[in-house]
Amino acid sequence: MKKHIPNLITLLNAFCGCIAVVFAVNGQFGHTAFFVVLGIVFDFFDGLAARVLKVQSPLGLQLDSLADMITSGLVPGVVMFQLLGMSMAGGWNLEMYSEATEILHWSGLKLELLPFLGFFITLASGYRLAKFNIDENQVSSFIGLPTPANALLIISLPLILLHQNNDYLNEIILNQWFLIGMTILSCWLLNSRIELFALKFKNISFKDNAMRYIFLIVSLVLLVTLQFLAVPAIILFYVLSSAVNGLEKSKN
Repeated sequence: MKKHIPNLITLLNAFCGCIAVVFAVNGQFGHTAFFVVLGIVFDFFDGLAARVLKVQSPLGLQLDSLADMITSGLVPGVVMFQLLGMSMAGGWNLEMYSEATEILHWSGLKLELLPFLGFFITLASGYRLAKFNIDENQVSSFIGLPTPANALLIISLPLILLHQNNDYLNEIILNQWFLIGMTILSCWLLNSRIELFALKFKNISFKDNAMRYIFLIVSLVLLVTLQFLAVPAIILFYVLSSAVNGLEKSKN
């Protein structure tokens, strides 16, 4: 029985991804983000459960990537599709249905090809996950940006529009060239050769985990001060600090 527990948690990740897709299609990005984050939490605990219960299996590895393909691959593609559509429609509209419900939507847009560029993120995510499954070197670190981190990066964009509602930021985020650039950057980061450290603590020693502790402290400070704008800043810091850490290792 216990061998099925991690797979059940993985399927909960996939289920959250399916729900997030529905909300993303309807432009309900607050709900989308909630279920993506919940799916990422399940994605963390399925591996932890497999290690604790000592029931790791090839099936679990494949199932994990299939679930990630939905939650962290398809969902950000749909979100970028929506953002590109809104940029072509000339803006965005915020309707408050309740204190906890905010819907960002675009309408009146004829079928255009540009929004479909957003699904390149989904394609790049699938390619990255397939490579991860056959790569035995990504145990204590990652090669390229993990799909959950990339999903958070993309989903943070409509959340910035919704909750920070800054005219300058809105103009930047809904600029077509910015969104095209973000799509290209996202696809490249997912499949780049940059080695990124994993947040896996083998012990609590600061000396052995200095980079991880610094990253967590900086991330917390950014979240408190910048709110949703902190997410792109945290991803940028993650990539740059990993690159610096990699250079220091190569020198030693």
